[in-house]
Amino acid sequence: MTRACRPLIAVVLALLLVLTAQAMAVARGMPGVAGAVVLCTGTGPVTVLTDAEGQPVGPAHICPDCTLSLIVALAQAGPVTAHPMGRSVAVALPAVARLAARDIQPFSARDPPAVV
Repeated sequence: MTRACRPLIAVVLALLLVLTAQAMAVARGMPGVAGAVVLCTGTGPVTVLTDAEGQPVGPAHICPDCTLSLIVALAQAGPVTAHPMGRSVAVALPAVARLAARDIQPFSARDPPAVV
């Protein structure tokens, strides 16, 4: 099942990369905001961003290079509990057999890769 899904996942990720690359190019090529004009309307103030010539520019985009740093702002710590709920039981672990120092061989540069 997983082998059948791998090509599909690869195609979906490639399409996602193509679509988001276009949005990143537009965001990078957008003229910088030089100022803002606040318009007082009947529903409340509206801010229109303008370029150096006073022409309105579209809405500000989030910097594509810094969007991953927003994940840190969204990450929240888990709930803090004042005391554990329920019953606690001590777990006894069996004794671990110790290896003798003579059984351990130092690695050599000519050894095959170690599998951990």
